[in-house]
Amino acid sequence: MKILAITSCPNGIAHTYMAAENLQKAADAMGIDIKIETQGSIGVENEFTQADIDAADGVIIAADKTVNKERFVGKPLVAVGVQQGINAPETLIRRIVDGQASVHEESGQRSNEDAGNAAGGKGQNAFYRHLMNGVSYMIPFIVIGGLLIAISLTLGGTSTPEGIQIPEDSFWKTIENIGAASFSFMVPILAGFIAMSIADRPGLAPGMVGGYIAMNGSFYGSEAGAGFLGGIIAGFLAGYIALWIKKIKVPSVVQPIMPIIVIPVLASLAVGLIFVTIVGAPVAQIFESLTTWLQDMQGTSSILLALILGGMIAFDMGGPVNKVAFLFGSAMIAEGNYEIMGPIAVAIAVPPIGMGIATFLNRRKFAATEVETGKASFTMGLFGITEGAIPFAAQDPFRVIPSNMIGAMVGAVIAMMSGVGDRVAHGGPIVGVLGAVDNVLMFFVAIIVGSFVTAITVNLLKKEAAVEPALAGVPTQPAAEETVKEEAPAVKGQPQPEEENADLHSLTNKNLIQVNVKAESKEQTIDELIDLLAAENVLTSPADVKEAILEREAEGSTGIGMNIAIPHAKSTAVKEPRVAFGVKRDGVDWNSLDGTEAKLIFMIVVPKESEGTQHLKILQMLSRKLMDDQYREQLLQVTSTDEAYQLLKEVK
Repeated sequence: MKILAITSCPNGIAHTYMAAENLQKAADAMGIDIKIETQGSIGVENEFTQADIDAADGVIIAADKTVNKERFVGKPLVAVGVQQGINAPETLIRRIVDGQASVHEESGQRSNEDAGNAAGGKGQNAFYRHLMNGVSYMIPFIVIGGLLIAISLTLGGTSTPEGIQIPEDSFWKTIENIGAASFSFMVPILAGFIAMSIADRPGLAPGMVGGYIAMNGSFYGSEAGAGFLGGIIAGFLAGYIALWIKKIKVPSVVQPIMPIIVIPVLASLAVGLIFVTIVGAPVAQIFESLTTWLQDMQGTSSILLALILGGMIAFDMGGPVNKVAFLFGSAMIAEGNYEIMGPIAVAIAVPPIGMGIATFLNRRKFAATEVETGKASFTMGLFGITEGAIPFAAQDPFRVIPSNMIGAMVGAVIAMMSGVGDRVAHGGPIVGVLGAVDNVLMFFVAIIVGSFVTAITVNLLKKEAAVEPALAGVPTQPAAEETVKEEAPAVKGQPQPEEENADLHSLTNKNLIQVNVKAESKEQTIDELIDLLAAENVLTSPADVKEAILEREAEGSTGIGMNIAIPHAKSTAVKEPRVAFGVKRDGVDWNSLDGTEAKLIFMIVVPKESEGTQHLKILQMLSRKLMDDQYREQLLQVTSTDEAYQLLKEVK
């Protein structure tokens, strides 16, 4: 019997290869011929040929992101989350062997089992998986829009009574319009790819149509649309409606047009009508009532008003609740009351700046992609673009949104009590720099205090970043892109892409091995191994390489547990890829997550221009072999450089 398998995870490193490794081991033990295609961060490896597919008796897909299944029409197919591939590979193989897998029926649609997995979320929380698929596609649109608008405001904006304006005939107006165009795609993209995650390609168009309607209140009589929260609702509505339509049995003559005509049209119509007739109208009434209520509150309690406005601004970050508060503050400017817009201008900046600071303060609470998003979020906050915090809120709303609201409320109260006024309809530090703020010192104090309150609160509420499942007794490690903790073994028994360096033996030599490390601290150990590399004349600047390694350590410890540390760096100061190896018999504290001290230290350095895949290949080679308990013990017992060198030859 021949089985094909695909493994893939959102980050494309650890889960992808761990699932592949365990499926391979299970198939070997059961005497099953298996070929595994990994769709990881390096790209597709071991890709199936048409001959492979024709000869296959069944297909296993263990993935947490969308995988094209059109190749497997007519084949028994099991589709589950990637963790199932890691934790229960024998069960998945047995389902193919015992004939318990549903046949994947037609192009553009999934088998009943696959559809059920999308709805039920086997192996992972289904809601989270679908949401993350939408968020991952939405983030680039937020970054493009936010940064282009920020640049245009900074370089081309002028302060006017109507707000920060860019002259219509200015070059910077064009840049602002491009940024605004990118923002306009944000909610439809979010909704579309949520729906696609649920229902495959037939869900994409209905989701995007629903997202567009959600962000345009004119469809249901509201000046403010439903924002990204409405987009999430539209995405799930579209996805599950499309999925339901797909399950309807139709004559074979109709089946070819189901995914390209029938499902998109019916699902789009259903989502649109639901939003216009059921969701939209009540939302419009709620926001009109909110505006009236805020107007009636003036003069009662300024602190209570500041708390309410700050919370509203941070609640949906550019959505309808935010817009009601913002429009209320703008209306007060027209009446000469600038002390309402002042607290609002502070609250606008707090969520994106606060989330950026949160990622700087405690990287372990965030995945690597979130840390990168934090940099963009912080920058957007400086220019009063609250939407910069949306990716964080979309991924973890029950912790992030309350944290944003608390910080924004604190900042707004400080601004209100200090008499901060804002004479333009905009927010963030940019309006202070342009001279549009009264009591500018307290304006900045309020933003700083509010942002740190948000950052500290969210770090207290959030758990550590996602943890990798255990494999063959290996302690779990946090998942974070481009960290040793994530970079897992290549798949045993499968061909790897050809590289100049096909094994560890070609990357090291006896002069790069120290079997008795003398250093007593982590930094001293790094220095000792860098000295070995420098002596081999592969570094143009040892100081620059050390700086790069320490910067990597600051992002998260490279102590992966099991008494192993793999510090690594990519630098222009490295001439050729090299690996230095040291044994510290009594161990050195490397802040490993399993609490063990580092005794086996591998230092990997590669040229900056090799950063695309080479360091991942080296890490995969190392990780695969270091998962062998007996091999680790042999390395710990070496007494000579020659003995260590011979053992390292086994890493391929």
